[in-house]
Parts: sequence; C-alpha cells; structure tokens
Amino acid sequence: MGREPTRTELRPEEIRAFTKGLLTDLQALESMLLRDLFDTGTRRIGAEQELFLIDLGGRPAPVSIEILEDLVGEEFTTELARFNLEINLPPIGFRAGCFGELEKQLNRLVGIARERAREHDAEVLLTGILPTLIPSDATLDNMTPRQRFRTLNDVMSQLSGGSYRLQIEGADELNFVHDSVMLEGCNTSFQVHLQVAPDEFAHMYNVTQAITAPVLAACVNSPLLFGRRLWAETRIALFQQSIDTRRTSPHLREVTPRVRFGERWVDTSVLDVFREDIARIPALFAADRPADPFEELENGRIPKLRALQLYNSTVYRWNRPCYGITNDKPHLRIECRVLPAGPSIVDEVANAALWIGSVLGAAEEYGDIKERVRFGDLRANFRAAARRGLSSGFTWLDGRIVSAPRLILDEVLPLARRGLAGAGISALEIDRYLGIIEARVERRRTGAGWLRHSLDAMAGSGTRVERMAALAVGTLNRQTNGAPCHEWDLAEIEEAGGWRYNYARVEQFMTTDLFTVRADELVDLAALVMDWKHVRQVPVEDDDRRLVGLVSYGAVVRELAAAHSRQGDVWVPVGEIMDSNPVTVSPETSTLKTLRAMREHHVTSCPVVKDGRLVGIVSVDDLAPILDRMLEEADA
Repeated sequence: MGREPTRTELRPEEIRAFTKGLLTDLQALESMLLRDLFDTGTRRIGAEQELFLIDLGGRPAPVSIEILEDLVGEEFTTELARFNLEINLPPIGFRAGCFGELEKQLNRLVGIARERAREHDAEVLLTGILPTLIPSDATLDNMTPRQRFRTLNDVMSQLSGGSYRLQIEGADELNFVHDSVMLEGCNTSFQVHLQVAPDEFAHMYNVTQAITAPVLAACVNSPLLFGRRLWAETRIALFQQSIDTRRTSPHLREVTPRVRFGERWVDTSVLDVFREDIARIPALFAADRPADPFEELENGRIPKLRALQLYNSTVYRWNRPCYGITNDKPHLRIECRVLPAGPSIVDEVANAALWIGSVLGAAEEYGDIKERVRFGDLRANFRAAARRGLSSGFTWLDGRIVSAPRLILDEVLPLARRGLAGAGISALEIDRYLGIIEARVERRRTGAGWLRHSLDAMAGSGTRVERMAALAVGTLNRQTNGAPCHEWDLAEIEEAGGWRYNYARVEQFMTTDLFTVRADELVDLAALVMDWKHVRQVPVEDDDRRLVGLVSYGAVVRELAAAHSRQGDVWVPVGEIMDSNPVTVSPETSTLKTLRAMREHHVTSCPVVKDGRLVGIVSVDDLAPILDRMLEEADA
C-alpha cells in the first residue's frame, strides 16, 4: 500500500509544500532524463508476492504481526490486513535461467513464511481472493496496526464520505456497502517488474497496455467474493471499488479513479504518465521535507525523489511506472499489477514469463502500436478479460475480432516465445513455463476455471460455507504439491474439515435471501408470505432497511381468527401485532451464543442485525447441519 506518510492531519500549507516537492522531483526527473543519467544497458526482472494467512479450516488467520516477529530478512513485510503478508523478491538479471531462479526464490521465501505460520497454527495460501472471506473479516479490527494504514483509511474515508460501495455482477450479484478501505485486503496479487531504458519506455509501456488483456485472460484466478460467483478476475473490480473515493457528480462529469487502466497512449516518455496522474489525481499525503533533488545532483548523488515515490504509491495504474536506484544508478521499471496470486508458484512464474515475453515480443514486432489499435478498445479488452477470462473476445490489431484462446494460442504465445528467445532465455526454460500457459489455455483450466468447476461438482454437497472452505483447503493441498493448476483434480467437500471450522459465527450460515414486510402493510400479506415461502417468522423493516420488529406465525393466526368475529372490513397493519423488540444477534455472534439465546428466549429464529439494519436471519433449520454433524461425530 505504499511508502510511509509522516503527516496524518494536513493543513493546506502542508499540502502546498508537498505539492511543491512533488513538482520539484518531477523537474529533477526530467533533468536526469535529459542528462542520460539512467541505467540503459541492464535488463532486470523482479516480483512482489502477496499472500493470505489461513487457519486449519481455510478461514483468514489475522496473525501477520506475530509471524513477522519470527521472520528474519527484509524481504518480508506487512500488508493492509493482518491476514496478509508481502514478500519483496530481490531483482534478478534478465538472462538465461532467470525464471528458474525466480521460482527457486519464491519456493524458498514462501517456504520460510509457511514454516513460521505453522508455529502459529496457520498456513500460507496463494490465491487472488480467499473463498472463505466474509464481510466481518474486512473490519478495522483486522487492519495491520501501522500508522500508514490508519492514515490511508482516514484520508480515503474522508474523501469518500465514509462509505465504499461494491457493485459487481457476474453469475451472481454483489451489492454491498462497507465503511473502510479494508476491502482492499480481500485480494492478493503477484506483481511483476520489468526494467526498461528511458528511451524505450513510451513504446514498451504502450505495448504493455495492449498485451495486458490476453495475458490476464490466461491467468485469471479470482472468481469468488463473499461466496458470490462474480468475474473471472474479481480482483480487478474489487480493487478499484474498494478504494474508490469518487462521489457522484452532475452532468456526467468524468472523475478519474485512483485505480485504473489509463486514458490514453504515452507519447514521449515516462514523464507523460506522471504528469497525467498529477494533473488528474490530488495528493493524499505529505511527508517531511526531503532533500532538494537538484542539490543532490550537484553534489554527485542520485536523488531518491521521495515525494514522487510517495505520490506514485497512492496512484494504482494496472501497469504502473516505477523509479528506483540500484548500485547508485537510477532506473525505470514497468510494474504489472493485474496478475493474481496463485494458483501455484510454478503457475505464477509461468504468468510472469508470459507477460515479460509477450511485452518484449510485441515491442520488437508490432511497430507503433498506436497506429494499429484504438486505446478505447484496449480498455474494453481489459474489462472483458477480467469479467470472462478465456470466454472473452477482443478487438485486436487492425480491427480484428478474435476469441481469447485463439489470440493467446495463435499469436501471443508465439510472440512471447520469440521475445524470450531474443533475450537469450533458453529453449528449455521457455518450453517449461510457456508450456504451462499453453496447456492451461488448451484445456480451458485457469485457476478461476478450477475453482468454478470444483464448486459446480460440489453442488448439493454440504453448505455454501463448507464448499468455500473446501476450495480454500483444496487449493492449499494442491498448491503445496507444486503442480500447475491445469493438472489438478477437483476439490472435494471432505476437504472442508468438518463443522467445527465452518460454523463458528452466525454470518457463515445465516440466510440472506430474505422476505420482509413493512409495519404499515396488511397482516394478510404477512400471512401469505409465510404460506408461500414456508416460513414461520417474517422480519419487519422500514424503508431504510432497519429492523423494526418481527411478526410470527402465531401472532398472524390469532389476528386472522379474531378478524372473523369482527363486523365489517378492518384492515389491521402488521405493526399492531408484531414483536417490536425481538431477540437479535449480530453477524459476528458465535454459534454457541446464538443457540443459547434461542433456547433462553424460546424462539426458533433470530434476525441478524448490523448497525441497526437487517442483514440476515438465522433459524433452527440453519443450525441443523451443525447438530447433525455433532451427532455423527458422537456416534463415530
């Protein structure tokens, strides 16, 4: 989530001072480009591995701080959520054997994190979005206790008005409002870096934008969020919406989001990208006044451009330019942020090889990409790839319409092979990693496809909570074996681990598909709803979705019986017979506590309320699977 801001409450003059520093850094960058101070003869690759920490039941385990205390090495660091970690891999020279070295580094560092996690009864899982996540996991209680994360949340929430809306449609629909940036912690990625020379940046960045959609379509791994089947790579929508501070504006005015693909081609240099961002998106933070970059240059030192780097860390292009210094030499990188974590380490390295190879191949063979495809088509391709993965179609070069599998197999993979071979990567290494992509696409078995097919195969087995747990634990079981995902057998319900892991809290098994009435509606309507939907209680809510009561089958029967003895038409509203103070529970209430509350108050169901609003209902029927499994264990 970026570098450490040092100001949490900013006065206007502090913002102006930071902006001045930002603009000075940009001028210094321009001067350094004109003076040819950048590293131009070296090509390096790098990566950042984000990961989930899970417990034995596949649920998020908020133990990152405890694990980091046991980890030695600057590669390991925190992320926004306490159930995430990040590994920053050292850069690798782009040469023969580099992808094998990348795989070796990942196995070593993830293995170290996994060993430390097991000491805290946790595991490391590489996946784009953890299937077992539920909304209460994304609370501030699970935010990593670091000032920069608190500052980020405070500033973003002030800009957004205190709410963040997720609205994502796929096979299912998710329409959800949250109160913090913690939704961003629900996704993890495998971010790949490619070092480029300044004079090739514009061309390389443009072809990177072009190639992003087919690469993403081959690598999707995040089809689920909060149990809903959404996009093939739901991370794309989730990340943009989770930190979207835009509010509605009049007359269809366009307001630039912080997370975006981009608006136009790069014409001349990396300065085009930074200028576009600074012109469109205001700074979020300020930092202590850094050293003057021009003074550093005059004294023979390379400036770190801290203001520019802090600003850049709060602007989330899917292909982001990065400035860095290695061996006292400044360099530029393109960071690919679209690739998800997982499904396995070898899959991730294959994804990196596909992206890097296709970028290099396209840069060599496509010429001026701006003349062959409209930028708007690239944005549409990117969105299509995120939504549908290998089922998507693209508008490609010279106006061709082509399906994702055909484009990847017939053009992108050969392009990537030539790009890697031209850079000296061995045929054996190319065949190993790009062969994985080829088999994955031919079999239509991306990580997202494996998750969806596993979920379909488990239809009718267990509950939704158990199926999500089986996907998480099933992914872990196969991931640790090291095989690529197109070779995996489907997850099975038995991998969920049993009721003890999957029924800890009410929101894991409550019913959210609710039938409700208003207090001023007829009792007859409530009676018919009960009859039609075979329920014995109906929640009563107001127009703001706030719970105001509960009407029971018994109360309805008594009212209808009394109505027969009355003369004339008497239209009795639900509000006159409802229980206006029903027993309720929150989504975070434990199963045991809920059972005790039901027994104590002699009720068969409880509305589930969050901040006064009705979010679900839990009944004895919902609890029956737990009781059945408890009896099965006792009999065994």
